[in-house]
Amino acid sequence: MLLFQLDATGTDPFIALGVLVLSVLSVALSLTIAVVLVRGYRRGPSHRGMLWLAVGLIFLITVPELLRVGLPTATDIGAVGRSVLVSGCELFGLGTILWTVYGGGMR
Repeated sequence: MLLFQLDATGTDPFIALGVLVLSVLSVALSLTIAVVLVRGYRRGPSHRGMLWLAVGLIFLITVPELLRVGLPTATDIGAVGRSVLVSGCELFGLGTILWTVYGGGMR
């Protein structure tokens, strides 16, 4: 007797469940690292770069993962629009991290 039923379009349901579990895990890990960075920022005003690294990490991992799952579920945005939004968030996150490391955010 199955305790729950899985139904996925286009793939095996267990593969879809595995992808969802990995996505949740990556969001949880990125939020955990961001919390550690924010705690480092709160220790003193000279650690402002920690806050910017947390923002960059959130936009690099957390927001794109949520968009990948949330946009097809809640909206009618197509694959191209979703890809543009996800890539834009990732580029913003990478840019924020690069600015923090090389542009003076760590000062």
